Amino acid sequence: MREYRMEELATAAGITVRTLRFYRERGLIPPPRREGRIAWYDEHHLARLRTIAALLERGHTLNGIADLTSAFESGRNVREVLALGPPTEEEPVRLTPEELADHFAGEVTPENLAAALDLGYLVTDGEEIVHISRRLLDVSAALVREGIPLAEVLKAGARVREHADALAELFTDLLRAHAAEDDVWRLRPLAKNVVEAELSLALDRRLRSEGS
Repeated sequence: MREYRMEELATAAGITVRTLRFYRERGLIPPPRREGRIAWYDEHHLARLRTIAALLERGHTLNGIADLTSAFESGRNVREVLALGPPTEEEPVRLTPEELADHFAGEVTPENLAAALDLGYLVTDGEEIVHISRRLLDVSAALVREGIPLAEVLKAGARVREHADALAELFTDLLRAHAAEDDVWRLRPLAKNVVEAELSLALDRRLRSEGS
């Protein structure tokens, strides 16, 4: 990984050394590696500076960017999550902070970001963000485009998580009680199909009752 002195990094990022010092003092970039009296910066610092520039262009304030940075740095690292085992069906999506902001225009606040990190929807990997499920990302973005606030989507997601955990417990207990351990994963799709069918029927009943 290439390393830069302060003046070299500022030039590469298209900012002044004074601005770079200001960002460092505000905690917007991580501390450099020190070798005696020389401070060395690397590609991660350059990526962070480019992200700051992109977010400023989109109208974010430095205070807002600092809050977002704190939220990211307090979130779980992707390696911690993947250590629990990769998902069997869901496809993770790698995003830059700018791409995440584009998915949820104007809704990526520190509060929403912290909620998504708490839910485990988002984890961090260096300068990148990883959303654990392309399907959840696409559905969440679609709901926001329909005018539903992202904060409400995340609250609903937390409630769905509670019910989903309870359903998963019900079916794993059922399968382990009546099937060999080696067959539990093979029978997993059957449990998922039951839940999808019941949810479809429940939505039909609910919408019909409210429309009558």
